[in-house]
Amino acid sequence: MTDSLRDQLLGLGFKPAPKPERKPERKPERKPDSRPGNRHTGNKPAGKPAGRPGQGARPDNAPRAAQPKPARSREEMDLAKAYAIRAQKEKDERIEAERLKQEEARVRREAKARVEELLKGKSLNDPDAEIARHFPYGGKIKRIHVNAEQLKALNAGELGVVQQNGRYLLVTAALLAEAESIFPACVALKVDPDAPAGDDPYADPQYQVPDDLIW
Repeated sequence: MTDSLRDQLLGLGFKPAPKPERKPERKPERKPDSRPGNRHTGNKPAGKPAGRPGQGARPDNAPRAAQPKPARSREEMDLAKAYAIRAQKEKDERIEAERLKQEEARVRREAKARVEELLKGKSLNDPDAEIARHFPYGGKIKRIHVNAEQLKALNAGELGVVQQNGRYLLVTAALLAEAESIFPACVALKVDPDAPAGDDPYADPQYQVPDDLIW
């Protein structure tokens, strides 16, 4: 159609034909690469091949194969067994020694309690006695104050001395023997009247040690 004819038609009231709308061009979608090494997972960089167990490089945190331990020789096994037997024996001996120690302490406590009960109200100590009778006991020189009559009876073996809770008690020979049968360690002085006089130098009053002498 020429421009003149177009103008004539427009003059007669005809409207020009509408222009077709232009559709926006669609960009082709990018298909994901289906190759195993090019998939993106998390923060893992693309293109890094994912190794599978038994193939490729071993991961750093993968457990190492346990190295077989060398077999122990018969001599080493026998030596280890001997050490174990010896250690067990020493342990048993320590346990037994401790048990015996505790048992001995228990028997000692019970014996001292029986002697204490036996001697209740039976001490012959004279509060007015002035004569110091010395005697060895526990590796040291001890003393008990007696009167003249008690000193004579003590040297004759008719009386004896018992140690109880740090005190020295004067008792009869019969009571001394009974206490000795229960707890021998409590006997502090037991005089044998048949023994030579030289065996007990403290029996004679002339050999008595002055009270002001420090032992």
